[in-house]
Amino acid sequence: MHGKRIVILDRDGVINEDSDDFIKSPEEWHALPGSLEAISRLCKAEFRVFVVSNQSGVARGLLTLNTLNRIHQKMLDQLHALGGEIEGILFCPHGPEESCQCRKPLPGLFVDLQQRLKTSLQNVDAIGDSLRDLQAAAAVSARPVLVKTGKGQKTIKQLASGEGGAILSDVPVFDDLADYVESLRSSGALEMVR
Repeated sequence: MHGKRIVILDRDGVINEDSDDFIKSPEEWHALPGSLEAISRLCKAEFRVFVVSNQSGVARGLLTLNTLNRIHQKMLDQLHALGGEIEGILFCPHGPEESCQCRKPLPGLFVDLQQRLKTSLQNVDAIGDSLRDLQAAAAVSARPVLVKTGKGQKTIKQLASGEGGAILSDVPVFDDLADYVESLRSSGALEMVR
């Protein structure tokens, strides 16, 4: 792949606190400690950051697309204040019963991102907290990465029981997004641009 490296993030449970009741307003959106700083570090090292997220609260009538946009604007505003940027946010607004192709674990959003970028996502790190995040990433040969935040602890148990199958048997696991970014720095893969 030429040019800047790409990293793909799930939203709820990776960037912000997750809620079983869904994030329904900007007031309910709270960044996880260190997550926005971690994204900013990626940007300063010339990574292209994208968010790929299921947002079935829209189909469930819990929030409108306008409200979802306002939530994302809050996230972007807080990130911009730290010098970070998210280049694109792709989301599935459908419910589980709608049989769409974009709802993770199906890879439709990842396929859409590949088409928009005109490049393969093979070996691109895709960080998530749920089994479906990892499955969607693996379906396009991206590199699934798990964080322990959000649904991460539950997902670790699912992987240990073999739910992910052989393809997800050696997924790297990090405490949180900041820990993942620090691992890139310590391995030399995250060189800050001066």
